[in-house]
Amino acid sequence: MGFGEKEGLTWPLPLCTIFDTIHLYMIDRSKKITGRFFASANGRRPVREWLLGLSKNDRRLIGKDIQKVEFGWPIGMPYCRPLGHGLWEVRSDLTGGRIARVMFCIVRGEMLLLHGFEKKTQKTPQRDIDLALRRKQEIEG
Repeated sequence: MGFGEKEGLTWPLPLCTIFDTIHLYMIDRSKKITGRFFASANGRRPVREWLLGLSKNDRRLIGKDIQKVEFGWPIGMPYCRPLGHGLWEVRSDLTGGRIARVMFCIVRGEMLLLHGFEKKTQKTPQRDIDLALRRKQEIEG
């Protein structure tokens, strides 16, 4: 008998021929890392503030992409890309052909969202990388 067959019956799930049972494969739907907003010494959360300034639809798109990283970590292109120096970026396509990036680092097993911006050029501007690095260094103390 072949895959999913038992005495002339066809099963949608694979059968164990030794124990005559059905194998159930569970999909891991737990977060691998949890996203948190960076908070400055004065309590500001710049990525959250930036997100709240966007349209509801753009916030939803970026949120879904951050969620893909949380549940799929480690994950690569096209959702996430390393920038070096312990920085990563979540890559989001927004409405109207616009592009957004959220830079983050991993601190104590959490995804710390450091800087968000709308990308205007193909290359990530150095000033945005520097800002994310300063915030990362602020956390590392």
